[in-house]
Amino acid sequence: MINKIIIFLTFIPLIAIAGTQVDSDLALKMLQEQEKHFEQRVIKLTENVYVAVGFHGANTSMIVGADGVIIVDTLMGPTAAGNAFRAFRQYSDKPVKAIIYTHSHPDHIGGASAFVGNQQPAVYAMKGFADSARVERELGPIMMRRFNRQFGRKLPPHQMTNRGVAAAVTIDKDRGKGHIPPSVTINGDTKITIAGVDLEIYPAPGETDDALFVWLPEEQVLFAGDNFYYAFPNLYAIRGTGYRNVINWSTSVARMATFEPYHLVGGHTSPLSGRALATRALREYSYAIRSVYDQTVEGINLGKGPDLIAHEVKLSANVVDKPYLIEFYGSVSHAVRAIYSGLLGWYDGNPVGLHQLHPRAEAEKVARLAGGVKEFEEKTRAAMKAGEFQWALELADHLKWLGEAEHQSAREIKIAALRALAAHEYNAPNRNYYLSYALELESGQIDDVWF
Repeated sequence: MINKIIIFLTFIPLIAIAGTQVDSDLALKMLQEQEKHFEQRVIKLTENVYVAVGFHGANTSMIVGADGVIIVDTLMGPTAAGNAFRAFRQYSDKPVKAIIYTHSHPDHIGGASAFVGNQQPAVYAMKGFADSARVERELGPIMMRRFNRQFGRKLPPHQMTNRGVAAAVTIDKDRGKGHIPPSVTINGDTKITIAGVDLEIYPAPGETDDALFVWLPEEQVLFAGDNFYYAFPNLYAIRGTGYRNVINWSTSVARMATFEPYHLVGGHTSPLSGRALATRALREYSYAIRSVYDQTVEGINLGKGPDLIAHEVKLSANVVDKPYLIEFYGSVSHAVRAIYSGLLGWYDGNPVGLHQLHPRAEAEKVARLAGGVKEFEEKTRAAMKAGEFQWALELADHLKWLGEAEHQSAREIKIAALRALAAHEYNAPNRNYYLSYALELESGQIDDVWF
């Protein structure tokens, strides 16, 4: 274990091809550098605060009190949590007096039983706490498929990199089996003492509505949960999520900054230490989220659609190169589309979208413009050969509708285009999704004619 704080502030100049697409060697180097933030280790922040990083996708923390310890978040399942707890036991063998859930995502609440001894600890969570990852049963099949794609869970080892804020492979066989329901509800700003430790808990809606943050005034340590980690925030997850209230998220992070913490513990990745760095990171994180929102609203009010706005919104010059705002996990363009849909719904105001052609009818008309089906297929292959991978992918989506032979050609082209795009992609969910979809097409697991 490493008993020191490791902060990776390597500056990597980004020369983007488009969005999060860069030179393939640079994309891989960036992801490998980011991976240092979740190498398995226990970090000693103060004499009584320890953070276990890399034992699963999320972090778990231990606060040592006079006659017991407090655990903040409990990982995905009891196996990973047990490994982390054994590592913590090098520093204290006191019983667990309390567990605090920063929010209800499964990777933070599923391993609590591993921390419990003979006495059941109090378990704290926000009022309204619920499994925020729960979806309606009828959406289960597609949600799980998209979940696996986003995290690259079924990729062969040689195609795996990481998840942007977590390692590619984690212990998931017992996910959720150690969950203990909350026994104490936090309703508003709360100051309590547990095991002789004075701590404060504050509501912090953001990634989830039931999020909170924990402040240790004496140690000057702030536990932010998933409202902060070392990457641009996942304001929308491509696995599929309901609208995450971006204004609430920005406001919650701005409030954290007012505490001016010396140590900042995110829900994933390395903690940050140093008052100036931690406070600046929170302020800039809040500003970046709000800026994306404000730019999106400005575009909406000009009558622009989500696709155009997504191409236009950028992080401003004062934060674009901050290492904790690089789009390893969240994506600005994805956030824009989510904000648009969350505020206005699917319709972009353009009447062309009120009665769009069936995809097959549109494909047939586009092929006629190209000079015929054969010519259209040739142009699609030419785009691929020219390295216009996104264009080839879009053309192939038309080609697949034009006949069985063309469908097979489109599948072949899409597989190649997806893997080429993945090679240039440093946003981990995007990269994993490209590669996973290509693998499913190649193996016949999906018939993409409907997509």
